[in-house]
Amino acid sequence: MAHADHEHHATPSTSSASSASSGSTGPSGPAGHSGPAGPAGPSSPSGPHHQHGELDWAELGPLLESQAEVFTPLNERALAWLGKRQTAPGLVVDAGSGPGVVACQFAETFPAARVVAVDSTEPLLERATARAERLGVADRFATLAGELPGVLDALDYPADLLWASRSLHHLGDQRAALAAFAEHLAPGGTLALMEGGLPTRFLPRDIGFGRPGLQTRLDALQEEAFIEMRTALPDTVAVTEDWPALLTGAGLKPTGTRTFLLDLPAPVPGPVRAYVAAVLTRLRDSWADGLDTDDRATLDRLLDPEDQGSVHRRPDVFLLAAHTVHSATRPL
Repeated sequence: MAHADHEHHATPSTSSASSASSGSTGPSGPAGHSGPAGPAGPSSPSGPHHQHGELDWAELGPLLESQAEVFTPLNERALAWLGKRQTAPGLVVDAGSGPGVVACQFAETFPAARVVAVDSTEPLLERATARAERLGVADRFATLAGELPGVLDALDYPADLLWASRSLHHLGDQRAALAAFAEHLAPGGTLALMEGGLPTRFLPRDIGFGRPGLQTRLDALQEEAFIEMRTALPDTVAVTEDWPALLTGAGLKPTGTRTFLLDLPAPVPGPVRAYVAAVLTRLRDSWADGLDTDDRATLDRLLDPEDQGSVHRRPDVFLLAAHTVHSATRPL
């Protein structure tokens, strides 16, 4: 899963759950769905959620990885919270790992665990392996290529902790996928599902030019794109997104829900500015037809590196994101 969303990652969308999440760290799309604005959340240069086409993952990999790193503080807090529920996992599986930023964080958080990064995109798994080598955790790190959830059948043994960060909603039948995730947990094992949250913010409501409320209008476009993406998935099934109830239906016992913030006030460092610029570039290029003339002109100014009002230069750019994690265990 090339997640952009491992937050509503500015990531390139594809038809596979793995490539769609990319590390689950991107900004959220509609109410925290990983999507069009994700990491580039690495979301990317592609269109809303699942715009199909040939993507150069070797070229996009560095972008996805650097953007996922922006969300490191948020994920550190989420992993620390999970560590109180699953204190010494033997096997951790990142289902939809993208370039492996979060998978490597798991290896560092649980120094005795073996970590398997699962994704459908080989070039991103190659980056995950290289990252594990740089961080000195390669002896406990492996990758598994294939489409979720079926690829999990290739695991050597059940997981003590299975992390699915904004990958589930890229699968048509989410109930069936949750049941498959649950089947690959060891007794007492934990499934951690990052789904939901709030739309990411990085600009004031009134930025001094254009019509105020630009990000709210972009949210509405992302919501429609998310609906279209879900509708177009193979074997899609509509479900009420009550995640604890869905986890219960998969035979698991919910153990907690918590929302984690990424609060980076202005002025932000260069990598955060680059992330914001990537998100806005993708939104502008993906939804030109859905934007009125004024909003397109506003986005052009925001993305012009020579304009003092652009996100490259203005002093009031910030990053505020909220991602929700739901945990549940398999009964002993």
